[in-house]
Amino acid sequence: MSDTVLHVGGASPYDVVVGHGLGHRLPAVLGDAVQRVAVVRPAGLAGMVESLRPALAGYDVLDLAVPDGESAKTAEVAADCWRRLGEAGFTRSDAVVAVGGGATTDLGGFVAATWLRGVRVVHVPTTLLGMVDAAVGGKTGINTDAGKNLVGAFHEPAGVLCDLETLAGLPRDELVAGLGEVVKCGFVADPAILDLVEQHDPSALTPGSSVLRELVERAIRVKVEVVTSDLRETGGADGHPGREVLNYGHTLAHAVERSEGYAIRHGEAVAIGCVYAAELAAIAGRLAPEAVARHRAVLDRAGLPTTYDRTDFETLHEVMKVDKKARGSQLRFVVLEDIAVPAILAGPSEADLRAAYDRIRGGRA
Repeated sequence: MSDTVLHVGGASPYDVVVGHGLGHRLPAVLGDAVQRVAVVRPAGLAGMVESLRPALAGYDVLDLAVPDGESAKTAEVAADCWRRLGEAGFTRSDAVVAVGGGATTDLGGFVAATWLRGVRVVHVPTTLLGMVDAAVGGKTGINTDAGKNLVGAFHEPAGVLCDLETLAGLPRDELVAGLGEVVKCGFVADPAILDLVEQHDPSALTPGSSVLRELVERAIRVKVEVVTSDLRETGGADGHPGREVLNYGHTLAHAVERSEGYAIRHGEAVAIGCVYAAELAAIAGRLAPEAVARHRAVLDRAGLPTTYDRTDFETLHEVMKVDKKARGSQLRFVVLEDIAVPAILAGPSEADLRAAYDRIRGGRA
């Protein structure tokens, strides 16, 4: 099957390529002017960097190994990357290639955005989550003690290479967790994603399957369409939340992640957050019970969690208050009024927030 190229428009257009064996495309995305390339990657992905050596043969390569997962997204790790770029004499005409999961592309993009006020970056996501979420859209960031992704910058990549072959070595739990962001795209914009999950045996969603490829492409297409129309999350037309719609489920998800010390996978937290947002919308009279039930059914079929009770409401509420989606003292939630009909629920009462949490604690359908 030929590669699929999804074009992201805007002031800094680029392509997201989905296919198999995409390493040969890297030099063209980097461009002729680049001489030095810093490869930001988790310590455990040395083999992946070696597989890119033929594509990087014409460049002076600086290998920047960083911690795995969210532990890489700290000011200390970013500062160490800046130090090494400085020692190597990296200039504005050089480039960063971020190879790894969503945390790595977040960090690599942030390092590229801040070094010399912005150098070229190419993302090579190696996880399902990275392909459908973090690598596309130009958001970069690191975490602080106060919360997740509170420090960051918008910095669009020169290109994104989603090589499905890299998913072959992904543990099954990681692949399933990535489906959390995929299913989220189905709820907010593309119900065909939900249909695909409902109609196919979850065990058939393997790295080489045509169904998984369609899910990946559909989820990326949702994000491409949203970020092209609203890169900096200023809002959409006709009451649509714009890019903020991609935060569906994330307000509670980020609070759960922080309370768990980031030991829970992001896609799992998003699944929990989507059910919470659906229950909150139902309590507010915005979403029918049948749509809430479909949230639970689809996510459960995909193998994702739909209940959560390991943290008390008060702790999660305090974390949600400093989430980057809050405005002043007011919490904002992306909710649904129907499948693929998103809206904003601003300033829900603490009683409603608590009631929605009680529903996901008890697993009420």
